Amino acid sequence: MDEGRGMAAHMARHGELMKPKFDLVCAKLQEELGEAGIARWTSPRGGYFVSFEGPEGTAARIVALAKEAGVVMTGAGATWPYGNDPADSNIRIAPSLPPLEELDEAMDVFTCCVKLAALEKLAEEDA
Repeated sequence: MDEGRGMAAHMARHGELMKPKFDLVCAKLQEELGEAGIARWTSPRGGYFVSFEGPEGTAARIVALAKEAGVVMTGAGATWPYGNDPADSNIRIAPSLPPLEELDEAMDVFTCCVKLAALEKLAEEDA
């Protein structure tokens, strides 16, 4: 088998392993946040990340809340130069490492943290 076909076959197998994880992340986000209108995210067809946009001014808080609950995320704003997201809204979700069962639990925690941070932001704006 030539090297190109071997690499393509390897990546196809890798994609088969990753697809359930990305499907889970997108399904959890849609189920928990879709109708709330407080976030948007990519539904990638390749790559290693889901790009999540939460309410402006909440990304660092969401990541901190998740960490307090035992879920370690990629740092808020990691997609921006020097990690400085001027809107403090972007989080890169990297679902490739944890087993599916742990990812399921982590996404439950993450979506709760998003809701809490969004409510805190609303309360702050109303004060």
